[in-house]
Amino acid sequence: MHAKFFRGLANPLRLQIIELLLDGEKNVSELVRLTGVTQGQVSNALACLRWCGYVASRQEGRYTFYRIAHHRVRDLVLAAREMVALNAAHIYSCCRM
Repeated sequence: MHAKFFRGLANPLRLQIIELLLDGEKNVSELVRLTGVTQGQVSNALACLRWCGYVASRQEGRYTFYRIAHHRVRDLVLAAREMVALNAAHIYSCCRM
C-alpha cells in the first residue's frame, strides 16, 4: 500500500500539480495555463489526486478549486525537495529505477 501511495506522486504531471498547489488553491483553468497541458490531462490527474486523498476541492459557482488536502502532503513534498537537493547527482545517475 505504501508503494502505491508513492506511485500517486510518481507521475510528473500529478507531482507538478501538487507543487503548484503548495502556493495555494487553484482551479482547473489556472492549472492548465501553468502546466501547459490539456484540460483533459489536468482533470484526469486531479481526479486521481483527489481520489487518493492528496488534494481536496470546493465548488464556487461553475468553478472547482483544488488545494492540498492535508498538511502532511505538503510536508512530504517539501521533504522530498530537500532529499533531492542533497542527493541530486546520485538520483539523476541511478539506472536501477
